Amino acid sequence: MSKRRNWFCGSEEHRISRRSFLSTAAATAGSMSALNLLREPTLAEELKKQDKRVILLWLAGGASQLETWDPKPGSLTGGPFAAIPTSVPGIHISELMPKMARRMEDTAIIRSLNTKDGSHGGGARLMHLGRRDEASVTFPDMGAVLARELGNIDSRVPDNVSFYTATEGRGNAIGQAGFLGARYLPMSLTTNSKPDDLARLESISDLDHRQRHDLRELLSKRFIEYRHSSSLRSHNEAYSRVRGLMSSDKLFDISEEPQSIRDRYGPSLFAEQCLIARRLVEAGTPFVKVSRAWWDSHGQNFETHLELVSELDHVMSTLLDDLKQRGLLENTMVITLAEFERTPKINASLGRDHFASAWSCSLSGCGINGGMVYGATDEDGQTVKDGEIDAGDLFATIYQALGIDPHTEYYVGSRPIPLVHEDASAVKEVIA
Repeated sequence: MSKRRNWFCGSEEHRISRRSFLSTAAATAGSMSALNLLREPTLAEELKKQDKRVILLWLAGGASQLETWDPKPGSLTGGPFAAIPTSVPGIHISELMPKMARRMEDTAIIRSLNTKDGSHGGGARLMHLGRRDEASVTFPDMGAVLARELGNIDSRVPDNVSFYTATEGRGNAIGQAGFLGARYLPMSLTTNSKPDDLARLESISDLDHRQRHDLRELLSKRFIEYRHSSSLRSHNEAYSRVRGLMSSDKLFDISEEPQSIRDRYGPSLFAEQCLIARRLVEAGTPFVKVSRAWWDSHGQNFETHLELVSELDHVMSTLLDDLKQRGLLENTMVITLAEFERTPKINASLGRDHFASAWSCSLSGCGINGGMVYGATDEDGQTVKDGEIDAGDLFATIYQALGIDPHTEYYVGSRPIPLVHEDASAVKEVIA
């Protein structure tokens, strides 16, 4: 039976305080009035979720499981690349990932996804929302859910950041807060790796900026001294939120990092954005998505994957090392995921087409039982032969590993909406 948790205590003061997010305050307030979110989390549950973070490496277009996590060397569908042993006896991955092979103890591979949607748009929506769309409700994506569940209402850093600076497939890069409201929409960066609207205007000096803030704070305190108004407090909280986000501007500037760290990640855009993701989660951002496009290899699949998987292997292994050395990996989950992966059959253009019937993803770090493989495909990779799961099961696994009850229910009006579809269940073997 699903567990129902109350989110809103009913007071007008708390209703208003949850709207305070930059210029979206009014939009969020409208969502809150439509959404009767009721939860009463226990202290133990809250403590369990403290400081949990997620970095999603979104492999847009669909990477090939056969050239990454589930190689089939020697089979008709296997392609030219070998499988190599990893640091965990019995687990083999593609030879294109030698660095990850040496770090397998922190990663769980799931080889048994069957999501049934081989279209870019539909598959991307499914793997961002964890469920099928419904006409009567707009669901939040994973980033919005984790921003809500893991974030701090008074945080001075962004709750939900999404990098997608390539043009291919950008229209499928879902970023929606749904019934949770605009407060949890992602900060979407599509033209560069740094927000354009957080920095102080050059026409205002730093001294002038600070003096304006001090004057405003003084006047505000005097004004509300003998007034008791939740709307006044909400306005001050919103202003404080803006100030906090402005101060987070430097988190997106990798020139703040030692050159040795920047060299370790490498010069590619994907590498630099993963370094920014580390900086963000270290500062307290609950969810960061870094998208790498374009994996849609209908032709020249092996040349494409030689380039892209080699980059993924280097950047992902560097990110995991960096998180681990900083003591962050135990509280940060790193996920590789796409809308689907590639057909075992090699087409006439030496490519692989869309395939959602038997594919793979990886989970590393926080809450994950590393050094293991869950599920299996047949000898040609055509079907799942053991441990089949769908998108909802995967999302339930991710949420539970982060200390979030996947069957938590929100309310849209009087209708309870669980975080995952009703039949979804977490893969307990993957959870530490």
